[in-house]
Amino acid sequence: MSRVFYIVLFVGITIGIQPALARPRHEPRAAAPAASWAGTDHAFLHDIRNNEYILESQRLVKLAEEAYQNSDYDASARYAEEAIYYAQLSDEYVAMQLKIKETIDAIAAAKTRLDWAVSTGASGQFPAEYGEAETWYAASLNARSNEDWDKAYEAAGKVVDLLAFIQVPEGLPASYTVRSWNTFNDCFWNIAGRPWVYGDSYRWRVLYNANRSRLPDPENPDLIEPGIVLDIPSIQGEIRQGEWEAGRTYDSLR
Repeated sequence: MSRVFYIVLFVGITIGIQPALARPRHEPRAAAPAASWAGTDHAFLHDIRNNEYILESQRLVKLAEEAYQNSDYDASARYAEEAIYYAQLSDEYVAMQLKIKETIDAIAAAKTRLDWAVSTGASGQFPAEYGEAETWYAASLNARSNEDWDKAYEAAGKVVDLLAFIQVPEGLPASYTVRSWNTFNDCFWNIAGRPWVYGDSYRWRVLYNANRSRLPDPENPDLIEPGIVLDIPSIQGEIRQGEWEAGRTYDSLR
C-alpha cells in the first residue's frame, strides 16, 4: 500500500473517531411525559461517552500516530484498523445504553400515569381502559426483565396512549384545611353541609370517622382545630381531587 493511503487513513480516524451519542431509537409520544435527551443526566452522558471502547480506540489512535511518525506504516495501519473497530464498538455500546435508559424512563412514565388514574378515580370511571393499561404495564416489566428493550418500550407506550386522553373533572375537592370557628364557623357539622363537601350536615360523621386520628382528642369530634387538613371521602362515587381553595368555584354534590 502507498504512503498516501496511510496518511488518508490516519487523518480519517483521527478526525472521525468520536464518542457517539445516538439519537433515541423511538419517536417521542406527544402525550407521554417522556425523557428529554437534552436534559439527560450529565454524569450519565459523560460515563457512556467515555466508555472503555472509546478509550481503547483513542489509545490506539495515539499508537498509530506514533508509528506513522516513526515511518512504521504497517504498524500504523494495524493500529488504525483496531482503533476503528473499537470506535464502532463504542457506537454500539452508547446506542444500547441510551435505548435502555429511554425504556426505563418510558416505564416510569407509564407507572406515573397508572398511579394518576388511581389517585383521581379515573381507574374506576374508565375500568376497561385502565385494565388494559395494567396489562400492558405488566408486559413492559416482563419484557424489561428479559432485556427485550424494544418490546418493553412499546408496551410502556401503550399504557400512556390508553390513559392519555382520559379527562377527570375537577369539580370537587378531596381535602379541606380547617379554619377558625370565630370567623368561619368550622366544625364537622358545618363543613359537611357545604355544597362542595356533601351538602348535608347530617353526613358529618363520614368526615369525622375519616379524620379521627388527626384530632387532638380522637374521641371528641367537637375539638377540631384550625390548620387540620381533613380528607373528604367520596360517598357517591364522585371524583375528588386536590385541596379546597378559597375563592374558587366548585360544583355541588347534590
